[in-house]
Amino acid sequence: MGPRRLLLVGEGNFSFAAALSRTLDLSTSLTATCLQRQADANRDPVTRENLERLRERGAEIRFGVDCTQLADVFELQDREFYRIYFNFPHCGRKAGVAKNRELLAKFFQSCADVLAEEGEVHVALCRGQGGTPADKPRREWYNSWQVVAMAALGGFILSDVHPFSYHTLPGYKCTGYKSQDKSFHVEGALNHIFTRSLPFEGLQPRIFRLKVGDQWFSFPEPEALVGKLNRDFLEASSCHPIKTINEKLITELGKAFPLKRLKCSFPLLPLGGTSVLTPWNCDILSAAFWISLCEDNSNSQFLTGRTTQDMEGFLVSFSELSLSNTPGRNSEGEAHEGHCDQAKVCLRPSLLVHVQDVIQAPDFLPGSLHILSGPVFRKCHISSFTMPAFHETLFILGFNENRKDVCLQSLLDHLKSILDSLLNQTLLEGSKMSSSVEFVFQPDEKDFVISVKSHHFAPDCAKDLIIGSVTTSAVSLIHKDQGFVFVSINLDLLAMLVWGISDWRMLWTFDNRFLKHFVPGKIEPFKNYSLYPPCYVHDISFWLDEKKGFDELEFHTVARAVSQDTIIAIQFLSCFQHPKTGQTSLCYRMTYQTCDKALTQQQVASMQSQFRKEIQQRLHVTPR
Repeated sequence: MGPRRLLLVGEGNFSFAAALSRTLDLSTSLTATCLQRQADANRDPVTRENLERLRERGAEIRFGVDCTQLADVFELQDREFYRIYFNFPHCGRKAGVAKNRELLAKFFQSCADVLAEEGEVHVALCRGQGGTPADKPRREWYNSWQVVAMAALGGFILSDVHPFSYHTLPGYKCTGYKSQDKSFHVEGALNHIFTRSLPFEGLQPRIFRLKVGDQWFSFPEPEALVGKLNRDFLEASSCHPIKTINEKLITELGKAFPLKRLKCSFPLLPLGGTSVLTPWNCDILSAAFWISLCEDNSNSQFLTGRTTQDMEGFLVSFSELSLSNTPGRNSEGEAHEGHCDQAKVCLRPSLLVHVQDVIQAPDFLPGSLHILSGPVFRKCHISSFTMPAFHETLFILGFNENRKDVCLQSLLDHLKSILDSLLNQTLLEGSKMSSSVEFVFQPDEKDFVISVKSHHFAPDCAKDLIIGSVTTSAVSLIHKDQGFVFVSINLDLLAMLVWGISDWRMLWTFDNRFLKHFVPGKIEPFKNYSLYPPCYVHDISFWLDEKKGFDELEFHTVARAVSQDTIIAIQFLSCFQHPKTGQTSLCYRMTYQTCDKALTQQQVASMQSQFRKEIQQRLHVTPR
């Protein structure tokens, strides 16, 4: 491995480079640059002295270097810097915030050409300039340098920020304030550390292929779920926090109840399956993602431009899916010429759809906790704590009807104790309990929701969150003397509460830095690597087609798909009825923000434009 290479740009009197060089070991090389010509720099005796020290220590010095054109300065073989430093950037003279923003934007775009893949860009700014919540006091956004938004133009995210520790560098004296031999006001200055973001590329829906009997079928990943099918977070090889929290939950319950773990299939359900529509889950099917399976006789290698993935191990009820009644076949089961055979299926919205299959199985054991764990999918409104895809664990307990109260109370007591313990594992020593679990009766006075009072997040988020449900059934028709209880837990939401992860989207990131925070089997506080991402707000208004109606849930689903999950909030603003035509217009406010990638204002504007087109086509509205 070669030496770590540091690049300093915008050096004034080279005192920072000279001070930093004293702290470096032999495995690190330093290149110090400035915009000045060498003759101009040598006029200052302090600068001459610092340059002499740098040369004695083997540092490389370059003059006339424009930090916005770094690719022109360094040959291809001389790039790949481990760190790039730019202290107190300024256009000079009395340049305003707009000019300095432009300087930052071009600098970050230039850094993208010469920074190592896992390198860092360090930018020191005076108190308040950055425009992030770390600034004390914080300027108005329009009056700041908007450093995170400018970094996004180069594909960078803010990964850390801390006080600029100039006092740890003896001899450092910053100069160049308004192009003069004056020092910047470094009291309260902050050092901002940026890293590369994953490229913000529009993920294309994958094509999944599956075999039913001897026939192959294919279907595209729903646009609102791109990148969320078949991620295998719960598999044995996974070190994802969702896997960790699930195993801890199951292990602790196993100390009180005998366990029987069941294998959970890929989440496709046939239309009209008798095991799907049950009294306790018929309402969730209304929010399911319905898809059509197309008969697929092609070889997957010819499906160019999209990723294909073959699936096996489906539910028995799905593998028995009959195609004789599907569109495109006649009564003999032969395909009509030129017509694509289809079968209507949905992605399961809850593991509760499987309970009949479990309790009716010949090997069902009353008194044992039967456990199913797997991903589920349902349409939902956009918010920080509601998710279209999450992982669910379902506990099924059968008992003699005359022991119902005892068994139910025992299960609830153990579950509350385990959840309370998990939710408070990341508390600092000596802190009071910050999360508590309650079972809240539903109006039917039979079922409960599992509510958590949490203070892990900001005050506006510190509210009761529903992480699951407890459902009791009537006496089974198969087991005449038995009753059942079904406990459903949203593992994603539980993991967020346990680790203090404030955005569900972070659980689905493809960035490897996320998983590096977690050690299998351990629970430690989560530290985000993408800080203070900027928000972009756009309003949209449209006329409704009174004959078609308006489905607000579908409005959110289209927004989720078009924005690639970058819309974090949709706020209803107003409803207007035209006094002459009687037409109704709705107005909504969309807030865009990412949790793990660099997002630019230009990208958001493009998404908003596409969203206007999509709702016109899909929802039959007319944008104003």
